[in-house]
Amino acid sequence: MANMAHNTASAVRQDGGGGALTNEGNTSALVIVTLLFFMWGLITSLNDVLIPHLKAIYTLSYVQAMMVQFCFFGAYFVVSLPAGALIRRIGYQKGAVAGLLVAAGGCALFYPAASSGYGLFLFAFFVLASGITILQVAANPYVTVLGPPRTASSRLTLTQAFNSLGTTIGPAVGGILILSTAGVAAAAADAATVRGPYLALAGALAVLAVLFLAAKLPQIADSDDEALPGESHGSAWAHRHLLLGVIGIFLYVGAEVSIGSFLINFLGESNIAGLSHADAAHYVSIYWGGAMVGRFIGFAVMRVVSPGKTLAFNSLAAIALVLAATFGSGSLAMWAILAVGLCNSIMFPTIFSMALHGLGKYTGQGSGLLCMAIVGGAVVPFAQGALADWMGVQMSFLLPAACYAFILYFGAKYAAMYTQP
Repeated sequence: MANMAHNTASAVRQDGGGGALTNEGNTSALVIVTLLFFMWGLITSLNDVLIPHLKAIYTLSYVQAMMVQFCFFGAYFVVSLPAGALIRRIGYQKGAVAGLLVAAGGCALFYPAASSGYGLFLFAFFVLASGITILQVAANPYVTVLGPPRTASSRLTLTQAFNSLGTTIGPAVGGILILSTAGVAAAAADAATVRGPYLALAGALAVLAVLFLAAKLPQIADSDDEALPGESHGSAWAHRHLLLGVIGIFLYVGAEVSIGSFLINFLGESNIAGLSHADAAHYVSIYWGGAMVGRFIGFAVMRVVSPGKTLAFNSLAAIALVLAATFGSGSLAMWAILAVGLCNSIMFPTIFSMALHGLGKYTGQGSGLLCMAIVGGAVVPFAQGALADWMGVQMSFLLPAACYAFILYFGAKYAAMYTQP
């Protein structure tokens, strides 16, 4: 643990100086990076509103509708490695600015997509997600090194809580601005309801890019130190816990995104709640809001409880809740699936930081691999869409339950990680 602390601490320098960051510098940097987490949370959760909206407009099957998530999260797989190379060349701060501008361009593409058809929408999702991928690759390592390694999971959980604030607000706003104004007009008019919200997002991202460029942030430098004990392997691939963590991130993001993507349609089922799309969108905010609340709780809990044990407990609870939603009905099934959001709360930051533990100079490579694994958000919803077309929406939730089973294994296997100061 001390070795990892030495390596990561030496990788962070004040802007324009050689001294280590102060606690005040760490706090300022965390505040600024947290703004990025909030923005990409809001943007990502809007997909849950647009999927049923576009499905109705273009008369899509579930598999076709899930192409939204396939294109969006597929960008993580395609862009993560180029993003890492870009950030190594221009630095983390300028890389984040580039990501914001690319994401703004993706949002702006929604304007012509509203009159051009589903294909351009999918391209816009890919461009938007490419910008967010660059932000992810830049921001997550920032959080893990801005403090002691033992509290890395706790810090990343706190910043992810603000990501969840964005995901909580997104569906409610989208339900009001997009779904509530659609439904009776022609398809082209319905598609046009996305123009205003996404142009506003494009403007906000562009402004944030300017502010972020002007901010005084610490610089993260790739360490050229010789290998520390435990770092004798030739690459990050040699670390088993990283490989299992990559699988864990793939399955977790897949399960979380898949549940969110199907929530509106699930709550519209006659044996569940029979809600309209606009009404169901507000309940999607409860799902993401549970993750927000849970992350604030997890921030405190994981300062005294092993992250691995916390991860295993939450995974077990998620499995139970998903099965209750799959085989139940009415209010029981509805609230069971919404409560999964609370269990999701600490999973991404905990898996991420556990997987990076002890990688030393291979931390950057490991972060890139973990960000690539976010492609699970493309694959798992697509697979669940195929199941939904075949066996119905409700039974298709068996797939997320299986994803949580692996995360339970990962948490239990590495439950002792971070137990020493």
